[in-house]
Order: sequence, then C-alpha cells, then structure tokens
Amino acid sequence: MELFDAARLRDLLAWPELIDAIGEILHEPHAASPARHVHDVSAPDAAGHVTADEDMLLLKPAWIPGQLLGIKAVTFFGSNTARSLPNINATYLLFDGETGAPVAVMDGEELGSRRTMAASALAARSLARPDASRLLVVGTGQLSPHAVAAHNTGRNLSNVEVWGRDPDKAAAVVAAVSALGIEATVSTDLDASVATADIISSVTSASSPLIRGELLSPGCHVDLVGSFKADMRESDDECVRRATVFVDTYEGAVLAGDLASPLADGVITEADLRVDLQALATGAHAGRTGADEITLFKSAGFALEDLAAARLAYSAAR
Repeated sequence: MELFDAARLRDLLAWPELIDAIGEILHEPHAASPARHVHDVSAPDAAGHVTADEDMLLLKPAWIPGQLLGIKAVTFFGSNTARSLPNINATYLLFDGETGAPVAVMDGEELGSRRTMAASALAARSLARPDASRLLVVGTGQLSPHAVAAHNTGRNLSNVEVWGRDPDKAAAVVAAVSALGIEATVSTDLDASVATADIISSVTSASSPLIRGELLSPGCHVDLVGSFKADMRESDDECVRRATVFVDTYEGAVLAGDLASPLADGVITEADLRVDLQALATGAHAGRTGADEITLFKSAGFALEDLAAARLAYSAAR
C-alpha cells in the first residue's frame, strides 16, 4: 500500500490536470457518491473543558464500479483556532475497485484543499467572465493560497488581493502565492475590494456575512467555499438575491448557511438554484448568460471530487 504525503500530492496534482480530472469524473455514468455521514463529537476546548457536540467527524465515500473506491475521513475542530492548529484534518483511503484491497493512504488535507479549489475553478470556467482579471480571496486559512493558484489557472489575472481579519496572516498568504510566481497584495478594505473584484473566492469559517451583495459589480462571480453548516455564513441575503445561483450538489449546498438561511427566510426558493456542477461540467447548462450577470457558486464539497483527485494522483504515480 502506497503512502502519498502532502508534498507528493502537490507534485502529482497540477492544477490544469486536477481541474480537468474533476470534470472528467462527472462524465462517468456509474460513478457513485452516497450522502456523507456527519457525526457530532464532544471534545475539549483550548482550556481543557469538554464542549457539547461542537466538533464534527465526516465520512465521505465514493466509487467507480470495477475501478476504484475511496473514503475520506475528516475532522472539524473549531477550537483548534485558539491552539494555532488547523480546524480541519483529514485522511483519504483508496481501494482497488475489483478486489476491495487497500492500495493507498493519502494526506486528506492536501487532497481535499486542492480538489476543493479545483472544483471552484472548474465552475468558474462557465460562470466567471472570460476576461475576468481581478481576483479577491477572502480568508487566510489553508485554502487561501490554493484559491489564488486554482483561479489563476487558465486566466490572465492582473490584480489579486487577499483579505483577512489579521493583516499579518493575509501577508503570509501573499508571500506564499508570490513564491508561486503570482503577484498579489493585501486588501485593507474588504468592502472596497468586493466592489472592484471580478471574482470573489471566500474561504472562511465565518458565522456572520462578510460579503455584502449590494457592493457586487455587474458581471462579478462569487465563489463561496468556506461554509458547510447552517450556522456558518460568508455572504448576506443580497448576494443570493442579486445573483444567479449555482451549486456543487443540491444536497450539500442547501445545508450551508449561505443558502440555508435565505431559503428558510423565503429570500430565495430551491427553484432559484439553477443547476449543479455536473450540469456545468457536462455542458448540460452553459452557465453565465451575459457579461453583466452576477453569478454565485456555492460549494460544500462532495466525495466524487476527492475520488477524482485520488485517481489522478494514483495514476500519475504509475
């Protein structure tokens, strides 16, 4: 059984190939991705006190009959922020699809963060304007450098800004992407940056909206990645009211606060959710319909994306 650590995955999962790989798996007629299993977990906080079911264990299986089967185990411990540790930790297990034998163990965090932003970049192929050149990344966590790199793939970005509550952390992200050859700057005024951005990629664990829909410029594409629970929210009601809304999957996206809250309040209905990522990837829906249309993609993640990344890494290693 092979081990794929984070460094090996970075070498094997180049952005253009990874974006294409996610598109390809969505063409697979027999690929299966059951609903994720979510379990609340009681855990000690930074002071050592046991909290009441505030943390989570997620299990995400997927398979292609006769080829490969995989499952990602993910933990989300919000109290890790106070420990200066990542909130999310994950491991991916890959099995032979014919025999069921385990063939690989992969770093789930690197695999997951890369496929997450590759899926956003895949959606942006259909949803962002072809001439979009100004990118704003909201958030400074482990996804942030990947957000810049993924959205930069196949685009001629002339202006990249990174905003975070802590300017020093934003500067660290800017330094990380500069090392990749992508010029970026720290945003010190979120509202001003939102108003001028062509693409906004939000990768935070915020519980209250950061992005104000009234500020979105005509033709802007909003990529909401961070929230995956009902009490997490990165955008306000005006964002979804003004935008044409697309999702990675209907089942996962409606659980996240960015859609769950406006759906519950009647701001939008499920009929306002245009199509999912599969429809965009297969060409069943063209995506953006005009230069001034505001588009919004809500990503909550789904297991076929992980399997696509794992399959690409496993195949590339051979």
